[in-house]
Amino acid sequence: MSRPLSVAAVVFDLDGTLIDSCADITRAANYCLARAGLPEQSQARICECIGDGSRVLVQRASGLAATDPLLDRMLQDFFAYYTEHALDQTQLLPHARQVLDELGHLPRALCTNKPRVTTGAVLEGLGIAGDFAAVVAQGDVPETKPHPAPLRRIAELLQLQSEQLVMVGDGPQDIECARAAGALSIGIAEALIVPLSRLRAAEPDIVVPLAEVPRVIERWQREPPVRRRSSAPDTPR
Repeated sequence: MSRPLSVAAVVFDLDGTLIDSCADITRAANYCLARAGLPEQSQARICECIGDGSRVLVQRASGLAATDPLLDRMLQDFFAYYTEHALDQTQLLPHARQVLDELGHLPRALCTNKPRVTTGAVLEGLGIAGDFAAVVAQGDVPETKPHPAPLRRIAELLQLQSEQLVMVGDGPQDIECARAAGALSIGIAEALIVPLSRLRAAEPDIVVPLAEVPRVIERWQREPPVRRRSSAPDTPR
C-alpha cells in the first residue's frame, strides 16, 4: 500500500463511459457475421463482447478460434461498415458533457481500445474531440487495456507520472489497466455494457454514477486516497 501523488489529470474510457455506441457496434458486428455466413447475434450478446478491441469483439461474437484466418476478412468487413455508420445512433451518455465541462480545469485524456480511425470519427462527430489533451486508441501502442502501456503513454503525452492520473471507466479492463500503471480508478455505476458485478470484482478505488466523478476528483485532490499497487505491473491479470 502506498499514497499516490496529487491527482493532475483525468483519463476517460469511451464506449460505455462517455458514449452509448452499442447499437452501431451491434450492426457492424452483425454485418460482418452475415457476410461470413454466420448467425447474427443480439445486441445484448454483442455488448458482452465489447471492451478488448475489435478483433476480440469479432472473434467472441463469431465463436471462431482466435487464430482462424476468417477473422481477418471479417475484421475488414467490420471496419468498412462501422467507419461508415459509427454515428448512426451513437450519442453522448447523460451527464457526459456536463462532467467534461466540470473537469475543464484539469487536463482530460481518452484511453480506449477502440481503433484510432473510428475513435477520431466518433469524437469529431459528437463534438468532443477538442476536450482531450491526449488520446490513445487501439493501434497507438502495441498493447491494449488491461495492459498498462496505453495509460503510461497518456502520462508521457501529458508530461506527468502515471501515478498522477485517474482512470474513469465502466469495465474491468479500465480498472486493471489503472492499477497496473499505478493510477487511481473510478468505476462508472451505470453499467451500460459491463455488468456492475464484473466491474466491482475488478476492485476500482470507488464506484459512482458518472455525474459524481467531478466531486470524487475534487475530494481526491484535497486528500488522495491510499491505493493498491499491482503485484505484477507489466502483466495484467
